[in-house]
Amino acid sequence: MSAPLAPARPTRISLAVRDSSTMLRRNLLHARRYPSLTLNLLLTPVMLLLLFVYVFGNTMSAGIGGGDRSDYIAYLVPGLLLMTIGSTTIGTAVSVSNDMTEGIIARFRTMAIHRGSVLVGHVIGSVLQSIISVILVGAVGVAIGFRSTDATALEWFAAFGLLTLFALALTWIAVGMGLISPNAEAASNNALPLIFLPLISSAFVPIDAMPSWFQPIAEYQPFTPAIETLRGLLLGTEIGHNGWLAVAWCLGLAVLGYLWSTSKFNNDPK
Repeated sequence: MSAPLAPARPTRISLAVRDSSTMLRRNLLHARRYPSLTLNLLLTPVMLLLLFVYVFGNTMSAGIGGGDRSDYIAYLVPGLLLMTIGSTTIGTAVSVSNDMTEGIIARFRTMAIHRGSVLVGHVIGSVLQSIISVILVGAVGVAIGFRSTDATALEWFAAFGLLTLFALALTWIAVGMGLISPNAEAASNNALPLIFLPLISSAFVPIDAMPSWFQPIAEYQPFTPAIETLRGLLLGTEIGHNGWLAVAWCLGLAVLGYLWSTSKFNNDPK
């Protein structure tokens, strides 16, 4: 009678997937138990949406073409969706910083788990939270009058893909900011550009309506091409070269953030 076969040893990839899934569950449970940070970050784009629509809506819509308030809602919502991602990822920087300063990472390093799973859990959890936040802000936009009647199913799919890729890129940057921060407050401050950059992009007013000296600042940054691409997909406006620029920004930031984060995480003595 032949001896029973020994169970197959798990591969390195399967161990990485298993440990990353465990870290993802940990981060999602943490976000569910402490929702105040996510809600506070989510309120920023929602309040800006309501402020610009109901306080400045009539004036701003006249400035972008003489239409009514619904025209400005259509113009505003794509930019606010991307601003929502930047706002949500600030919570990632704070969460990573807390893990580093409270000793939990040092404890994980003494355990038999895949080293990179800690960061992967943070990244996947943050991307999921960003997409959920985008859906909630988008629902508010629809409730106050945003419509995208001309977008095809393929264009909606492309818009969702762009939002996901943008969330992935900003999340890796936020992870790096969290790793270099000595505490949660510093992490929050370091990640503020992720909210500040949309304010100086084409999210609220067209670039050609800005002072000439300021236009290059608004044009040559990651948010503007992504916003214009999203507008083109959802509203049928011209995308031009903004599509490939948005993808290039996303891929470049994602690679930069990944290399920065993994290098800092692997070399950190704590």
